[in-house]
Amino acid sequence: MSVYETICSQAEALAPELIAQRRDFHKYAESGWLEMRTTSIVAKKLTDLGYEVLLGEAVCKKDSRMGVPSQEVLDKAYDRACAQGGEPDFLPYTKGGMTGVIGILRCGEGPTVAMRFDIDALGVIESQEPDHRPFREGFASVNDGAMHACGHDGHTCVGLGVAQVLMERKDQLHGTVKLIFQPAEEGVRGAKSIVDNGHLDNVDYLLGAHVSAMDAEESDITPGAYGSLATGKYDVIFHGLAAHAGAGPEKGNNALLAAATALLNLQAIPRNGGGSTRINVGKLVGGSGRNVIADEAFMEIEVRGQTTELNTYMENYMRRILEAAAQMHGCTVDVKLMGAAPSLNSDEALARRIGKICADRLGMKVSSQAMERSGGSEDVAYLMNRVQEQGGQATFMRIRTQTAAGAHNRRYDFEESFIPKSIKIFCAAVYDLMQ
Repeated sequence: MSVYETICSQAEALAPELIAQRRDFHKYAESGWLEMRTTSIVAKKLTDLGYEVLLGEAVCKKDSRMGVPSQEVLDKAYDRACAQGGEPDFLPYTKGGMTGVIGILRCGEGPTVAMRFDIDALGVIESQEPDHRPFREGFASVNDGAMHACGHDGHTCVGLGVAQVLMERKDQLHGTVKLIFQPAEEGVRGAKSIVDNGHLDNVDYLLGAHVSAMDAEESDITPGAYGSLATGKYDVIFHGLAAHAGAGPEKGNNALLAAATALLNLQAIPRNGGGSTRINVGKLVGGSGRNVIADEAFMEIEVRGQTTELNTYMENYMRRILEAAAQMHGCTVDVKLMGAAPSLNSDEALARRIGKICADRLGMKVSSQAMERSGGSEDVAYLMNRVQEQGGQATFMRIRTQTAAGAHNRRYDFEESFIPKSIKIFCAAVYDLMQ
């Protein structure tokens, strides 16, 4: 039996255990920086396998984290993780939202291959309709307002399966394996803090992947992606002065009026000939009553650009508008970055190499297009860009399976054969790169 056949056999043998683990993660979904139970379980499993395991501030640089919840929310999440069966030897490392795990396997001289597996859930309320499989079969999320509606529960289990298969093949590998279980991918909040801690320095190859719905070709994999939008996510607070709206409106400074002025002008930012740009004001809340001049207004904004430079153009224009709108109405404005990611482009040579392995060694159907345009934004871009800046190669794969609904939908679910399929792809690629 060839090495690739053995990898396939191992992946299939692990499938029942990993599917059960996926359903456990799904049931106890945790959103970004709250993945404390998930982190502790992953750390325990990697430790038991014999990996060198990094936790807490050894994973994410504390001050580089974006969009961290309040201390009250973090404390409640920790208590919940303890009550829901988190691993007690590893939970303390996650206090304060220091989530995420890195597992390292050293196999002598050779290249360093890193893989990213995101672990967070979304702020979605899961469907409780009878035909929604997780609800019907008893593994729908029990954590209010958190749901694995993007497949990260599956990604986490793929990482655990990869860890087990590669450990069993350790004697045939040459170099270093680095498994990155990344927190807070949603909202593009977590990857930068991992990069800033130096974990992508001296990495030769970076592999990332996302579960995707079957395409028209019904291929198993598109091995590369390009063109994801750079983005910035912002919380904005306008500060004004309250006054009686009837007796003395001139004595107030209307924060809600400043925010409304900004909103309309933000939507009118001129397009750019350099490529596609986006802006969205997704939330506007302000005021306290019909007879009160509003002294505060809160906005949630995101900008995007086809390139990092175009995103910077949108960010700079946005800031000018926010400041000008505040000044027009005698207000001040605070702007806080809550998440960000650069644009993403896979190395085509690496994508084609992995595509060939999948077709020739694993018997999978590979998309006729080695590189697929990515329409949204992706946090893995930080990791990829850092590797590429140092002369390494990186790719972001789309691994396909049947899905019950689109991503970020309250009825989202995926066909769990995705898990062993993905393990085969990652392990075969690592073996090829580290022979």
